[in-house]
Amino acid sequence: MNGLMLTLASSDPLSHVLDHDLHWLTDNLQVTKHVLMLVVSALVCVAIFPMIGKKIAGGAPGGRAASLFEVVLIYIRDEMVKPFLGDDTQRFLPLIWTFFFVILFCNLLGLIPGSATATGNISVTAGFAVISLVTYHFVGVQRNGLIPYLKANLLVGPAYLWPLMIPIEIGGHIIKPCALAIRLFANMVGGHIMLAVILGFAGIISAENMLTGSVITVVSVLSSVMLTFLELLVAFIQAYIFAFLTTVFLSLALHPEH
Repeated sequence: MNGLMLTLASSDPLSHVLDHDLHWLTDNLQVTKHVLMLVVSALVCVAIFPMIGKKIAGGAPGGRAASLFEVVLIYIRDEMVKPFLGDDTQRFLPLIWTFFFVILFCNLLGLIPGSATATGNISVTAGFAVISLVTYHFVGVQRNGLIPYLKANLLVGPAYLWPLMIPIEIGGHIIKPCALAIRLFANMVGGHIMLAVILGFAGIISAENMLTGSVITVVSVLSSVMLTFLELLVAFIQAYIFAFLTTVFLSLALHPEH
């Protein structure tokens, strides 16, 4: 039964969370598992979306996979981006699509035994958040002008409240990208830690008592399977939330008077 548990666990469950240097790949660049999986996720997007785009543009049947991607792409465009960005939808749609699918593939690839969850690294999620931060502030200044943009975002309320409101508004602009990074990081790490705890607990009990350990192992494996399905749902939800909040922040930057 212990062998069965180890097989289903596919090595140390924490390997999906903890980062490791890939010395077999290179010693000079210090490539880690999270960096590698982030690159793999980007390459997956580069590989599949040009083909899907050609099929959609050509109007030819693309099969179930292409149809599924088309449905998701159209949903994001029509139900998430267009209501907030309006005429600017086409300008920022590639960015939102990229955020969603790169993060989604990072999340999903992390569920494969022996791989790693790139979005379980705070540096990776912080990188996504910084890109979002720079983008929506840049386009906000570009659209409205520097001084009007600063006035709309900092000088809130009557003048006698400005000494209080300016620090609060500055803090709010700092919190936004921090929330993007920490929410994604915490949700992706949390599920894998739960898997590690459940399987590790089963291993300890099995070593102490074979009969009790066998029962606990079966329960742990079933719990891990159900938790993995939950992680699949979380992978989609967290990618959607990051893309959605970036869309909202873009809308607020483009139209600060709202």
